[in-house]
Amino acid sequence: MKEHNSTPLNDYVEYPPEEMLQRSESFYLDIKRRHSIRQFSDRAVPKAIIENCIKAAGTAPNGANHQPWHFVAIHSSEVKKQVREQAELHEQGFYSGRAGEEWLEALQPLGTDAQKPYLEHAPWLIAIFSQKKGGVNPGEKHQNYYVHESVGIATGFLINALHNAGLVTLTHTPKPMSFLSKICKRPDDERPYMLLIAGYPDDNATVPDHARNKKSLDEICTFL
Repeated sequence: MKEHNSTPLNDYVEYPPEEMLQRSESFYLDIKRRHSIRQFSDRAVPKAIIENCIKAAGTAPNGANHQPWHFVAIHSSEVKKQVREQAELHEQGFYSGRAGEEWLEALQPLGTDAQKPYLEHAPWLIAIFSQKKGGVNPGEKHQNYYVHESVGIATGFLINALHNAGLVTLTHTPKPMSFLSKICKRPDDERPYMLLIAGYPDDNATVPDHARNKKSLDEICTFL
């Protein structure tokens, strides 16, 4: 290993193998309760909870530790209305034929359409942006590396953190998403990556049966 500044690893906690097994199973049983929800309550969620979850996302591994992401947490009713209007405008074109017959057939079991009322109804929208330029220190404009992979991992951390806090989420990727840059007033060297809806589920929230059909371990993993 090349010489570099470092400090001892002093916050690692090792568990006995039996406890490791129990913890891994408990995590699996908990995370399998996470579902993508499209019926949200308008119940308020304290800003501090969203802040903690975004801080958790910010600990994700990333290229050269440049942390090439920016999160815009939207609570304003006016801004959420703008997001919904623009998203539905693009979604209408998508569902009117731009997506293609095969894609629309794949979405049919999920019951989705161009109407996105949750974009206004949910208490929080989190717009996630990737950064082409940046660095560890504020104001730096170095080349960022493995941007797509880094932001994807951070988004996974954020989804898990929100679930762990007791909230439900929905990932939303309207195409194109350039309107988010304008609404969120982000610079030209950032690109919208995903819109994450977060809050409590509505009392009548449902999960499509199709979404509960998960592949088995043998189908998703090979041990060598």
